[in-house]
Amino acid sequence: MQLEFHHLDLRWKHLRVREPQRYRRLLASLAESGQQTPIVVVLAEGNSDGQTNPAYLVIDGYKRIAALRQLGRDTVEATVWGMSEAEALLLERTLRLSQQETALEQGWLLQEMEQRYGYSIQDLARSFDRSTSWVSRRLALVELLPEAIQQQVREGSIAAQLAMKYLVPAARISVEDCERMAAAFATHRWNTRQAGQLYTAWREGSRLVRERILAAPELFLKTQRRTEAPVVTEAAALERDLETAAAIVQRASRRLATALLEMDGKQREQAQQQIAKARRELDRMAQRMEQEQETKEETHAEPRTTGGDPGDAPEQTRDCTRIEVVAAQCAQSAALELERCPAHRPFGESRTAPPADPRSFEPVRRESRAGP
Repeated sequence: MQLEFHHLDLRWKHLRVREPQRYRRLLASLAESGQQTPIVVVLAEGNSDGQTNPAYLVIDGYKRIAALRQLGRDTVEATVWGMSEAEALLLERTLRLSQQETALEQGWLLQEMEQRYGYSIQDLARSFDRSTSWVSRRLALVELLPEAIQQQVREGSIAAQLAMKYLVPAARISVEDCERMAAAFATHRWNTRQAGQLYTAWREGSRLVRERILAAPELFLKTQRRTEAPVVTEAAALERDLETAAAIVQRASRRLATALLEMDGKQREQAQQQIAKARRELDRMAQRMEQEQETKEETHAEPRTTGGDPGDAPEQTRDCTRIEVVAAQCAQSAALELERCPAHRPFGESRTAPPADPRSFEPVRRESRAGP
């Protein structure tokens, strides 16, 4: 029915937000094609007795009313709901808060309107307050996907989001591969991340790689799970933390010259305390690393001492005879050398140990090396 603007009660206008961009599109559509969708009103409760000029409370359509007024129109097409104001507000809000349709569901409705009722793309664009490209894209989605996959989406075997995001692009490349991919989605009930991994690998792979992925999709995902989460060692984490700390210190150093001009005495003291604290912590870390390195070197050095030159290990019995002979020769050589240089003989070195004494082997051998 046609209603004049002075019959409308706009008391719920404050429940809406302004959307300038959408309002401009609506204004252009109304100017070009006129009003296509009626507003929703209910008979105001104070005028339920059927007065000559009843007032109608507007439930939905405030933007259309404003646009029609701006265009200089006098009337608006309206639909009257036969219910109370409170019931109408609750129903309208329930419809507004209901789950938004997916593009595929919108495409089904548009296709039905086009085929069953003879709507053109332009008519559908005006009726839904959308552009013709919006209508064309959604109709293309329905036309691209095979009917069997669409039925799986209707039944809930495949999520509409997965069909929109991955199966439609796959159908543009290969309908056969799209059907095999859809079968994998329906069988394994993958989430968006898993489906995205398979689709991305399929899209970027060669024909042979695509065939292998679709032939064993579950094996492909198992391989992805092994490679996608590399183990971060503590050493790598420490290196990353130290790099971050060094970068922060460099940044603070660059700011120091300017910051000193703004800092008072208390702030300077606090900054110096923080610097000292950081320095102490870094010194402790460096000292701990040095101690650990020394411990490792000592641990690695022990096996070389006991298992090196047999002459350095008296406990090795198999070379005992050779040790005694070499020790005796070295001792005699050292004694002769000391007799040649009496002026430089250190105190206590005039006594030579018996050649058979193994304990004299080490010092005597060093003395023999000192000779000419």
